[in-house]
Amino acid sequence: LFKKQSTEERRNMILNGNILSTLLFLSIPTLMVGIIQALIPLSDGLFLNNLGGVLVASSVSFSQPILNIMIALSQGLGVAAAMAMIGKLYGRGIIRAVKETTLQIFVFSFLVGLGLIPVCIFLAFFIAKFTTPEIKQYVFIYISLYSLVIPFNFLASIYNAAKNSVGRPEVPFIRVFILLILKIIFNTIFLYFLRMGIVGAVLATLCSYIVVTIWMYHELFIKKDEMRLELKKYKFIAPIVKKLLRIGFPSMISYMLIYLGFFLINKEVEHYGAVALNAQGIASNINSICFILPASIGTTVTSMISMNLGIGNIEKSKKIFYCGITTSIVIALFIIASTLPFSNVFTLSFTREKAVLDIANRALNIYTYSVIGFGIFCVCQGVFIALARTKVPMFMSILRIWFFRYLFILFTKSTLGLYSVFWGNLFSNLLAGTVFFILVLNIDWNKNYS
Repeated sequence: LFKKQSTEERRNMILNGNILSTLLFLSIPTLMVGIIQALIPLSDGLFLNNLGGVLVASSVSFSQPILNIMIALSQGLGVAAAMAMIGKLYGRGIIRAVKETTLQIFVFSFLVGLGLIPVCIFLAFFIAKFTTPEIKQYVFIYISLYSLVIPFNFLASIYNAAKNSVGRPEVPFIRVFILLILKIIFNTIFLYFLRMGIVGAVLATLCSYIVVTIWMYHELFIKKDEMRLELKKYKFIAPIVKKLLRIGFPSMISYMLIYLGFFLINKEVEHYGAVALNAQGIASNINSICFILPASIGTTVTSMISMNLGIGNIEKSKKIFYCGITTSIVIALFIIASTLPFSNVFTLSFTREKAVLDIANRALNIYTYSVIGFGIFCVCQGVFIALARTKVPMFMSILRIWFFRYLFILFTKSTLGLYSVFWGNLFSNLLAGTVFFILVLNIDWNKNYS
């Protein structure tokens, strides 16, 4: 069904079609992308926990927020800048400008990714120096080697955002599905057969991204299509890059501060030892599916509102927001009802160690409920991104992680102990979602933010 639609037919559906049916139609592949993206760390966790042991798995859980601080730059460029800029141009039907802007963002992002390789290596040395001795070596190896994956990660983020911004979420689904299959294959080779431990975990990721990047290159620059890009015609266009940075910079900072907050929260968990870190990692891997599903609605809302704002259709943009909120809440409730009864089964697939299981099961039964607030937060964030008001999501993200969550953990850890982390997740998501919703209700939709 997706492939039967031309570019103009897809654009017409988003601008003139029924809101709920279009939202669900576009959200299905986005939701599938979210599920598979959650399955990737989930499968990695299964391999690492069962083949690498507690220390290796704990090291990866500890290191991931640090790497995500770097990857956050690509998310900021992709989600905010690419979707806001490309979506509005596409809504106006200016295909030449869409292709030109997309090419500028791709090249710029890849160069930024390359520049972050030495930064990651330096961070690996610095972070490992202040990490507990039992995981110190593993943390250094994982972060320094993973730096080679960063440029490919940038390309993947921009690719997803570019396709979503023109109403083609099924294409990122194909990409991420291929990535999942490749990760399983390479994890089996490097971790099961070659027993390469934490080095094998990074090599599996690197090899998977290299193969997927070759596929993306074919899709973007070789395959005959009306949206095909021409790399040989590339030349630096300063106004596009300046606008990219102006819109994307607040989101880049926002994502970086979010993951820095996650790192500091991990440091709090680290005080309770490798078992607690491992349990938190297991619970997070399982809950990643829960959180990505409603977040996918936010991505679709951004695309639809951005395109409708491109032609000045404000009333429909408002209706898309309310429809998105309702859909996200319904999905969140379904997730809670279908996840919590089977939490013991999920955690047992990772480990048989009772100490780890006790913490992971209790954690799941606390912060799975926060998926409701998180879904509301993501839809509201999608509205401001579509309006190119990226400073507001930056402020709200900082508020959610640093004030509502991190301060909650610091103030309650003396009474709640380790579980202050999981209660903090629930508290921060519900409160931030409520505040963000009130902000959207008071927004001036008629103001031109582009």
